[in-house]
Amino acid sequence: MAEKKFSVLVTRKIPQSGLELLRPSCELEVYPEDRPIPRQELLRKIAKVDGLLCLLSDIIDREVLDAAPRLKVLSNYAVGYNNIDVEYATRKGVVVTNTPGVLTDATADLAWALLLATARRVVEGDRLVRQGKFRGWGPMLLLGHDLKGKTLGIVGAGRIGTAVAERSVGWKMRVLYYSRRPNEFLEKELGARKVPLEELLAEADFVSLHVPLTPETHHLINGAALRKMKPTAILINTARGAVVDEPALVQALKEKRLAGAGLDVYENEPQVHPELLKLDNVVLLPHIGSATVETRDEMARIAARNLLAVLEGRKPEFPVNPQVFPTR
Repeated sequence: MAEKKFSVLVTRKIPQSGLELLRPSCELEVYPEDRPIPRQELLRKIAKVDGLLCLLSDIIDREVLDAAPRLKVLSNYAVGYNNIDVEYATRKGVVVTNTPGVLTDATADLAWALLLATARRVVEGDRLVRQGKFRGWGPMLLLGHDLKGKTLGIVGAGRIGTAVAERSVGWKMRVLYYSRRPNEFLEKELGARKVPLEELLAEADFVSLHVPLTPETHHLINGAALRKMKPTAILINTARGAVVDEPALVQALKEKRLAGAGLDVYENEPQVHPELLKLDNVVLLPHIGSATVETRDEMARIAARNLLAVLEGRKPEFPVNPQVFPTR
């Protein structure tokens, strides 16, 4: 008699490297559309599964958890997990996992791509050439900002913030950071200095955001924070959209109280504030911080391993709520 397989729902197509790990021991259903699974379909399907591999775009709240009597594990295909009611999942005895570490370098690289593109007005230049408006070299054409010797402000000095700061060495930048805890590596290796947020915003030429979205960080960069920044400064956000008050950012960019911004995330994804779309001094990307072949493949493998470990009664590599295990 064949061994009974675990029932698992994957809410969107992910790289095959993860699905191949799941198939031998799971009855696997993968939502086939290239869009978030509709909520009613999720509520219907989750009633019969032991494990769910979900994405940031899936809101896993009390209603969803109450609809899943068999659910043992929520494996989030992401580092962040603000899409999941972790507290309620813990009360229900459901293990929540994530995929930290693996996307550090990819996201740090993208933060620098945004920083360089915004500082040197790369997207504006590309658009000008494609529109046939390039009339030859000019001394005042698309003047941007130098990086060498400038001050980089890191808001959130965890894995990704640290990696972004490390990449500043080639430009001989001064590094300031704002974090709950001291970062001895940054201080020893880069001579970085831990400062209050207000000081960082006032002194930095480039501010890069790397904090998780929590009640404390929601609109951390609001109108008051933006007014503290230099008019020549550039803001980069590869963290979570709601860390920034988008209407306040739009106003600062419109009024030239900020030189520019580079954004990979938005407050109401996939919607983008309509005024941002009209501005030349902002570079907009479609949440592709971790979008490299290597990174997304490894994310899929980690998410699959996390899910399988819980279903097989083992502790996963990356539990968000490890306190569930003593009660299992």
